[in-house]
Amino acid sequence: MSKKRFFIGKPSIKQNPLRVSFPYALGDLKFVETLEFGKSANLELLKSPQFLHLLDISAFVLGVSYYKLLAPFEINAKDIALSEKEKTFILDVYENGLGEFFARNDLKRFGKIKINALTRSLETTKKTSLNKRILLPIGGGKDSLVSVQLLEKADLDFTPFAVNPKGPIISSVKEIGIAPIYVKRTLDPLMIELGKKPEFYNGHVPSTAINSMIASLVALLFDYNAIALSNERSASEGNVEFDGRNANHQHSKSLDFEKMIAQILSDITGGELKYFSLLRPFSELHIASIFTKETRFDSAFSSCNTNFKLSGNDGDLWCCNCPKCFFVFLILAKKMDKKRLINIFGKNLLDDKNNLKAYSELVGLTGHKPWECVGEILEAAACLFALTKQKDWQNDLLIVKLKDELLGFYGEKKLTQELSDLMKKSNEHLIPREIEKKVMAYV
Repeated sequence: MSKKRFFIGKPSIKQNPLRVSFPYALGDLKFVETLEFGKSANLELLKSPQFLHLLDISAFVLGVSYYKLLAPFEINAKDIALSEKEKTFILDVYENGLGEFFARNDLKRFGKIKINALTRSLETTKKTSLNKRILLPIGGGKDSLVSVQLLEKADLDFTPFAVNPKGPIISSVKEIGIAPIYVKRTLDPLMIELGKKPEFYNGHVPSTAINSMIASLVALLFDYNAIALSNERSASEGNVEFDGRNANHQHSKSLDFEKMIAQILSDITGGELKYFSLLRPFSELHIASIFTKETRFDSAFSSCNTNFKLSGNDGDLWCCNCPKCFFVFLILAKKMDKKRLINIFGKNLLDDKNNLKAYSELVGLTGHKPWECVGEILEAAACLFALTKQKDWQNDLLIVKLKDELLGFYGEKKLTQELSDLMKKSNEHLIPREIEKKVMAYV
């Protein structure tokens, strides 16, 4: 199947309202994906070389959804020009961004994918003039809502942003109380149909990379000089070794990816557009401790990805049966009142014998780190260890069952030290100094 070539065409623009189409082909199969921005933009902006080049880069990044059907070794874009740095970035999206997809489908592609495109000169890009305000992607979970809390306390101008908002995103934005910017992304239905057939591959794509490129288009069109993600430091930890590399479910949330895309967006806009994660200095536990300071999002937020299937959100905010639910419950349990936490989830996930295997994997006693956006293995282990010493939690079924094995595997000294380290701020981040200074004053 991998012998077919993947083709990426030049994006096209229509106005009133603004709609961008991205054409793709996989052998004889043809696809078109669209983005609708809900309102029109200045024609001069739409024709600017910076925006048009961002569209070209976006075409490559959005294309992963179609590429993965056959995962060929060759990608052709005869009408698009790329610099060597941009080729490196795009290869990172296809190789490492699809790392989980390759690992779970046993496809060896690392270092073997070739991009055929025109060559773009390295001439200095004219600086784009943008207002000092922040576009804040909202995912509906605790992390982006902690970013809301920090930006509000720092009195920084920001606007919530989402692609295809549903469920917890909509309810969270309502609680934020600031008019959002939403973009409608329409995948080609043929791709979705083929993905269900046995002769085609299917699997995880780097959605953060995709949404980040869409956010960059919005930033240029509607005048924002910063895109603030809400990715914590644990996103850089991978899941399994495969084909000579560490496959990471969260690669496009990692610091390595953040550095690459930040440089690409800066280069294209002459240094004007900033891209960074506001939560990169923090552990999941530290983020949880900030989240618990306010209760206004308790009935609106959800980190459970069951809410984000293609069919939309059609159930409870928490499924209470996936790695995300298990991890978020654990991480909040260390910092949140027990009654409040159980009220959010509807049940106590640490007092159910059916969850034993899942928690054993989360804390590294069995299996491997789940293919989900969960925190570091040692972080989860330290938090469960902490609960063995908290009166409200220490007698719950799973705490009792896992305590001795946890201490035997890690040792109390290592777990105690990890708990201390988790509340220390890391200096490895890309937050602009003026924003960091205002935000950290609150933390």
